Amino acid sequence: MDSMLVYAGVVTAGFLAGFINTLAGSGSLVSLPMLIFAGLPANVANGTNRIAILLQNVVGVRGFSVQGMMSWRHAMWLAAPAVVGAVVGANIAVDLDERTMRRVIGLIMLLMLLVLLINPKRWIQGRPEAIRPRPTVKELVIFFLIGIYGGFIQAGVGIFLLAGLVLGAGFDIVRANAIKVFIVLCFTVPALAIFVLHNQVNWGWGLLLAIGNMTGAWVGTRFAARPGASVWVYRLFIGVVVYSAVRLLGVV
Repeated sequence: MDSMLVYAGVVTAGFLAGFINTLAGSGSLVSLPMLIFAGLPANVANGTNRIAILLQNVVGVRGFSVQGMMSWRHAMWLAAPAVVGAVVGANIAVDLDERTMRRVIGLIMLLMLLVLLINPKRWIQGRPEAIRPRPTVKELVIFFLIGIYGGFIQAGVGIFLLAGLVLGAGFDIVRANAIKVFIVLCFTVPALAIFVLHNQVNWGWGLLLAIGNMTGAWVGTRFAARPGASVWVYRLFIGVVVYSAVRLLGVV
């Protein structure tokens, strides 16, 4: 009975993570603790989580594409530097203690919360006039650095991708989410491969978690297509940033 409750808990955590990751980010802050609770070492939980992230984003990319929200040109341009960064970050992750980095990222998220609250219209409506056919060198560098973080720890990477896509590239938060899931899908492939090579992946728990993540992503893409969804996604994003900051800083 206890085992069944743990299995159900992993799937439930996966659903919440998939939904949150698709519409905001930091869903791994829900799934990672559940994998550790299930008995996986922290480094193996970090690698195992990538299985669910990969399959979740396959569903997310398809869902956003079907809904007509995906800007493929921008997604592919920005995914390239993020993938390179993720390879660098994943190689760092297999050997480095992440505690200090978590605290630094938590502080950065608190600063991001101020940006979110100061100008909500920029997140909800975007700046269509600022969207370029091709990203600038500055944007490519930003997404390379975000890729390093994503390869390193994954949790919270969606928040930084959304910040880059909304504040840097000019997309509204819903269309930014569509590009975000494609970028995460792309850089999760090499990141997962590196964890597999270092024997830091448990396939059984990863696939079980993925059932929840994929379902959550499917629900998330359909929610994003609803009229007025951008306002609710923005509110969810604020909540996720607050929760991520306090978790990464060790407050809770």
